[in-house]
Parts: sequence; C-alpha cells; structure tokens
Amino acid sequence: MKKFTFIISILCVFSIFTSNQFIKSKMNVAAAEPQKLIVMTHDSFSVSKKILQAYEKASGQTVKFLKAGHAGAALNQAILAKNNPMADVFYGVDNTFLSRALNADIFLVYDSPELQNIYDKFKLDAKSRLLPVSYGDVSLNYDVKWFEEKKLAPPVSLNDLLKPQFKGLTVVQNPATSSPGLAFLLATVGFYGEDGYLDFWKELKGNDVLVTNGWKDAYWGQFTAASKGKRPVVVSYASSPPAEVYYAEKKPDRAPTRAVTGPGTSFRQIEFVGILKGTKRRKAAEEFIDFVLGKQFQEDIPLQMFVFPVNKGAVLPEVFVKYAKTAKEPVMIDPKRIAKKRELWIEQWTDIVLRN
Repeated sequence: MKKFTFIISILCVFSIFTSNQFIKSKMNVAAAEPQKLIVMTHDSFSVSKKILQAYEKASGQTVKFLKAGHAGAALNQAILAKNNPMADVFYGVDNTFLSRALNADIFLVYDSPELQNIYDKFKLDAKSRLLPVSYGDVSLNYDVKWFEEKKLAPPVSLNDLLKPQFKGLTVVQNPATSSPGLAFLLATVGFYGEDGYLDFWKELKGNDVLVTNGWKDAYWGQFTAASKGKRPVVVSYASSPPAEVYYAEKKPDRAPTRAVTGPGTSFRQIEFVGILKGTKRRKAAEEFIDFVLGKQFQEDIPLQMFVFPVNKGAVLPEVFVKYAKTAKEPVMIDPKRIAKKRELWIEQWTDIVLRN
C-alpha cells in the first residue's frame, strides 16, 4: 500500500511539473507572438501595405481593421458596443458626428506627442479624446469635357444649379445614408441659413436633381465623367480630380473633372481618431495613434483616401499639388449645433426632396 501511494505521489509531482512546463511554454509563445490591435473604421479606409507592414514590424503588433460601413454607421456600432467594445481604436469620426461621439463617452483622453505637429484649426476636441487625422472639402465636381462640348459655362456657385440650363444635370447623395450627402446638406444650411436652405432644395428638386443612396452610386453610376450616366455635376470632394488623373490608364494632359470651391460652396469634413474605452491594449493603441498622426502615415493619406493630411510636415504628392484644391471659404458649423439639429435637418430635407 505504501509503495502504491509513493508511486501515485511521484505521478502527481510529474503531472504538476509537466503542466507547469506546458503553461510556461504557452506563455513564452504568447510573448513571442505580435500583439493584435483592432481598429474599427469606415469602408473607405485604406493604407499602403508597405507602410503598415513596416509599422507592425517596428511595433511588434499586428493590426486588424474592422470595417463597419459608412462613418455614421460605424460610429453607431461602436456606441452600441460601449460596454463590450469591438475594437481598441476608432478611426473615422468626422465633425458631423463629433459631438455625438463625445457625448457617448466612449473615448479615452490621449495627448499624443504628435499633436504638436498638427494644425490647431483642426483640433476641435480640447480634451484630446478625438484627435484630428485628415480633412477634405465636400464640393460639387463637374465634367470638364461635357461642358465644353455643350458650350455651357460650368457651375461656380450653388445658385447656378437652380438655373434652367442646369435642369437634370445634378446628382447628389441622400444625407440620411451618405457622409458626403450629409456634408453637402450642411453646406446648404451654412450658406443659405436655416431660413433659406429648404427653399434651395425645393428649387433644386424642381430642377430635376437626382438623389442616390451613396457616393459610389452617384459618382460611378450617374456622373458622366466616370460612368455611362447622364449627370455632369456630382457631389464629391475637392480632391477628386487628382484621383481621376492618378488612376487613369493613359495619363491625361489635364484633369477631366474640376471641383467648385468658391465661397460657401463646400463643407469641410475633418476626420478624427481615438482610443476606445475598455481597451486592454492601451499602450499599443497610443502607439498606433502616434503612427497615424506621424509624417509617414500622413503622407500616405492623399493617394490612399484622397483627402488631405493634417500634419504640418507632410509633403503632398505631385498629383495633389497640381490638381487638388481646397475650398476658399468652406462652410464650418459648430459640431454641437450639428449634433442638436442634424436629425431635424435630415428630416426636413427628406420631406421636401423625397416625400413631396
């Protein structure tokens, strides 16, 4: 009996030893494996593979991007998952949803050292919960060749869209389902005021404006310069013309499209990035924020997402310097006012443009 008990004791000791060795082995493997950081973002997000791989190698972490629809839809998901966050970082809140994002209290404060290199005019959150990462002006774009062939002067203002010669020429996006659609609606609110913007939309509807659900439907489905569509004026970005040149199989002598960037014709969208509360990878999240605000990532933004960097030291690619524009006097509306009135403005727009 004593011999049997001794054998059992030896086996137990061996079992504990091998179990501890197995656990240590697993811990060593886990320590050797890169840390995975999850970044929730919108469907339009893009980064050069080379730059991302270099960052992953230098930081020792892998980055997984969770694309969750357009910016508003992605933010809604992040807010709904507040108590059980789906990601560590959120990339792509813009100023049309800034106050909503901050009021939801889902972001941690982070004063990135890279903020010293960012233009102050883009820092809309004084507490540094959401940090500016890029900007772009939502503007009317027109097909240069179409207007030349028709011997018709292209639009230079929002009022031009209401003229009889522009009947049936314009396509816009639904502000309830599209980020640029919402931005253009805000441009009209900013330019005409709350007392006048609905009158503009009534007249534009009477001038046979076409409304699509999203940017792709409008630009690639209806815009004459990018599709077999019949609309030579589309709501897009002031930085869309360089994209037409950059992606052309045969480089044109000039951009086939141009943006309307006169005073009050454009709405300036500013995008932000922030660390989600509940992350277990705080240090890795901070490193990622520093990375996207840094010069290397910032210089990658223009040819990946065709918007402008916010880093003072970022050098623009030649095609941007030559063909991209920024609005002279873009419409800017306080994010708190947007948060308060956004749903009302969309509802009023819907009644005027889609229901009547």
